[in-house]
Amino acid sequence: MQPITLRELEDIMRQHVWEGDWLSFEQAPDRLFDEHGYDSLALLETHSRIKRDYGVEIAEDDLGRVRTPRELVDFVNARLPAA
Repeated sequence: MQPITLRELEDIMRQHVWEGDWLSFEQAPDRLFDEHGYDSLALLETHSRIKRDYGVEIAEDDLGRVRTPRELVDFVNARLPAA
C-alpha cells in the first residue's frame, strides 16, 4: 500500500471539516492540528477514513498523542499493512 502524504491527509480532513485560508500541511507540517483549525472531532472523522482507506487502526490513546500533521502521517505510514 502506498504511504499517505501530507497532501492526502489534508484532502481527507478538508472533506469533513472546513474551508479556510490556513497554511497547508505541506507548508506547516509541525503546526498543531488546532492551529490549523481542526478539533478532536475532525481527528475522529479522519481516523475512520484512514482505517477504511489505509487499513490502519488508531487507538484512542494514540489519536490523542498525534498532535501535528507530520506526526499523524508518520504514525500511519509506520503501520501500513504489508503489500
